[in-house]
Amino acid sequence: MFHIIQYRPLRQIAQNSLSSMCLKLMLSRPAAFAQIWKSWFSRHSLVGNKNIILMGPPGAGKTTIGRIVGQKLDCPVIDIDDDVLETTWNMSVSEKLQDVGNEQFLEEEGKALLKFSASGSVISLTGSNPMHAAGMQHMKKNGIVVYLDVPTAVVMSRLKSMKVDRIVGQSPGISLKDILQFRKQFYKRWYDIRVLCGGDIAPEVVAERVLDAVKRYQNSELETFISTRSSRSGRSMEKDSHKYFSDVVTEGLAPDGGLFVPERGLPEFTAGEWQSLIEATYIERAQVILERCIHPADIPASKLAEIIVTAYGENFTCSKIAPVRHLVGNQFLLELFHGPTASFKDFALQMVPHIFAYCIPRSCNYLVLVATSGDTGSAVLDGFSRLHDTDKQRIAVMNFFPEDGVSPIQKSQMIGCQKENAWSVGVKSDFDFCQTAIKQIFTNSDYTGFLTVEYGTALAAANSINWARLLPQIVYHASAYLDLVHQDIIPFGSPVDVCIPTGNFGNILAALYAKMMGIPIRKCICASNENNVLTDFIRTGVYDLRGRKLIPTFSPAVDILKSSNLERYLHLIANEDGQLVTQLYNQLENQGHFQLRKDLLEKLQQDLVAGWCSEEDCLAAIHSVYSTTGYILDTHTAVAKVVADRLQDRTCPIIISSTAHYSKFAPAILRALRIAEIKQNPLSQLHLLSSYSPLPPVHWGLLETLKRKGNDDHQVCAADMSMLMSRIETLIQNHFM
Repeated sequence: MFHIIQYRPLRQIAQNSLSSMCLKLMLSRPAAFAQIWKSWFSRHSLVGNKNIILMGPPGAGKTTIGRIVGQKLDCPVIDIDDDVLETTWNMSVSEKLQDVGNEQFLEEEGKALLKFSASGSVISLTGSNPMHAAGMQHMKKNGIVVYLDVPTAVVMSRLKSMKVDRIVGQSPGISLKDILQFRKQFYKRWYDIRVLCGGDIAPEVVAERVLDAVKRYQNSELETFISTRSSRSGRSMEKDSHKYFSDVVTEGLAPDGGLFVPERGLPEFTAGEWQSLIEATYIERAQVILERCIHPADIPASKLAEIIVTAYGENFTCSKIAPVRHLVGNQFLLELFHGPTASFKDFALQMVPHIFAYCIPRSCNYLVLVATSGDTGSAVLDGFSRLHDTDKQRIAVMNFFPEDGVSPIQKSQMIGCQKENAWSVGVKSDFDFCQTAIKQIFTNSDYTGFLTVEYGTALAAANSINWARLLPQIVYHASAYLDLVHQDIIPFGSPVDVCIPTGNFGNILAALYAKMMGIPIRKCICASNENNVLTDFIRTGVYDLRGRKLIPTFSPAVDILKSSNLERYLHLIANEDGQLVTQLYNQLENQGHFQLRKDLLEKLQQDLVAGWCSEEDCLAAIHSVYSTTGYILDTHTAVAKVVADRLQDRTCPIIISSTAHYSKFAPAILRALRIAEIKQNPLSQLHLLSSYSPLPPVHWGLLETLKRKGNDDHQVCAADMSMLMSRIETLIQNHFM
């Protein structure tokens, strides 16, 4: 068996390398010496008995980067090609390949790995090692596998310069590019950490990224979450009560009524890292971005990949998942309605149920509560109903919606999406009441404690108050920009504006987060309907609900007066001043208004501009766009189109978020297109749209849902907290007991 002895003990290394200069520094400046020693010791204790295993395609630079990492850690460096295979075989790798052929070579290579052991070393694998399952399982037992993810085009360029025209597994009729693409599935199966290596990045830079990634992997305590209402002094006193990603997914709302945000902010990507994703698919982009936002201690990369493929692999009708389509001039539409329930909410809610099921403890049942102004309800019901049967037995969802405050088709869709673990309750009030009620239930410790003790059931949230809801939305805003670059509309680095119909501030907040992570978004344009409290706030800094009543509109998903996710943004621009955020929201709750300081308003207006759209202008935009392009906007996208026309300065492209399929709002569409006959039955409305041949087809999932029998069967409840809590208790008894 091939063995590598562990590197020298740290104490011995320290003794041998301690020079007279270090002694002088230690005696004369003990604080400076302590800092240097701390940094040095941190590097040397990074590996311990574990190996750092570098994996990637030929030409990824594994050998060179391995040597640099080994030098920085002062530990053994092993190249599998040179130090293991050729030593074992007593011949070169190329000679062995020629001698035994492709298939037998992979088997012989795997056998050599199975006989190999090492600890505390940096190991550079061959490009084909990951294709042998038993060998890789053996290596992973004592190692952290780091995937050097280099774009295929870069790898091919490097191999050409190295005069390599054939690699293991390649046969006549199969191109080098094809075999490189084929191998990716094996790399993705085994890695613990991914390091993006696109472009002309110096090996020293990649080596530093490897060390940083390994450090992150081994220090999950660095990625904690805080409440938007927690004070800095309070945080320092509560070090033992850190919240991690798994905790915030499960808990939803912070105990003090605030929203969870990452304490150290979101990760930033370099321009080169973003550019390495230009050729990637949507699923590949999602994987890379979410890996950096979710620590592998919460969800390992392999599990996260499984969740993403489950969410987007077959449930979306468009292969591009979130395609960007040119509309007119410099306006582009980001189509977010190709999921099973025809709205942008599917991007999060096809994924979050699986994240939730993975993160929650097995010892407790969970009831997920959600409030909706229209689209969230059907999306969350559909998403949680797709869980595995064993998960559906311990996870149920209850959706509250304003009984008379959503479109007839949205209502029928929510009722039609009910399953054995998913129910809808119509509330005789508006969305703001439903959302506020859920927040009050979560902060009622007596009630939540009673449910846990009496029924073994905990409550969780699936609204965008849950941090996990926002992350998938960051992905599609980033992906839209990369698509414009890929389509040669703009070079990378050129700015774009985005215009988003906004009510609860979650979608536009995700765009702001994408900007913080390095996507060159210049301005985020907030588009309101006649419930224009956000527009007034962004223009004046005054958030004022006094005397305002919710106005039912053709765009019900943004019929919202209390924007929950605005709190996260205010916490961000206030430099995490939780006391200020608490003060503002207490004032809003008690007095119905608050006003931002001038400096905070100036910060806000650097990121955001806002406008609003009347009902008449909304319908006119739908008619005008259809008449000139043949494309049908839904009512929310029409709101954004009107505002974009007014506010964009036309110096850069603007991406308009198309948040729902037009067929969800058939009566308004029929009215806008001046089709006289409008029937009241939602299914009849869809059939009418389908029969009008010039129109694009109605959404497949929507039509199937409305065809289901029992589409009028749902509970209706008065706007009373005690009655809502009683409904919750009854549901728990019926499902879990």
